[in-house]
Amino acid sequence: MDNHRAQPPLHRPDGGPVRVLVIDDEPDLTEVLAGALSGEGWQVRTAADGASALATAREFRPDAVVLDWMLPDMDGLRVLRELRREAREVCVLFLTARDAVEDRIAGITAGGDDYVTKPFSLEEVLARLRGLLRRAGMASAPGRHRLTVGELTMDEEAREVRRGGAVVELSRTEFELLRFLMRNPRRVLSKEQILDRVWAYDFGGRAHVVELYISYLRKKIDAGRTPMIHTVRGLGYVLKPDPS
Repeated sequence: MDNHRAQPPLHRPDGGPVRVLVIDDEPDLTEVLAGALSGEGWQVRTAADGASALATAREFRPDAVVLDWMLPDMDGLRVLRELRREAREVCVLFLTARDAVEDRIAGITAGGDDYVTKPFSLEEVLARLRGLLRRAGMASAPGRHRLTVGELTMDEEAREVRRGGAVVELSRTEFELLRFLMRNPRRVLSKEQILDRVWAYDFGGRAHVVELYISYLRKKIDAGRTPMIHTVRGLGYVLKPDPS
């Protein structure tokens, strides 16, 4: 059951975790799936009906969706059509008890990318999702990936950060924030962009969260050194190498 964990981790192109929305009205099933997907290092949301699924998708903006055909308020085909209207690039994997050939054809014809029937193998679902994400170009398996900006280095797999050779201890959120900055050196990133990539929030009065974590990072990255994290007033933040 744990063989999937030996696979290389997948990430979004910006370095953030893959986002998956699981839509199913069986609580036990969604709990198992959410646990397995979280074990991949992915961000997971769940929904038990079509209406809440569409609302969650608008806020969460998933990279992939695991979709049941039979939901309490609408069928999966209608949910799929609505998802495609707002996010054509999202990968959609049907996971359903409907196993007739005509159902498979209908699901794929409606815009589904793949189709797995219940009862299912957890490893197969994970493998299918990885394949969809890779083919869509929205995620990559970086292996042992190192980021370098000036004297600042990050080993993404080991989750180790150093500045000038000295290890910098970061919390999980601080690490994700710094990774986003390091993947976009010399580029001004707005608070909205940072919230979307690091916290997956829509912007709406949460600027203080970004400001707080930028201050945490500065104390650990820039303390006693030439600053690398800069505020661009009215625009956002930028990470630049120490010019010295």
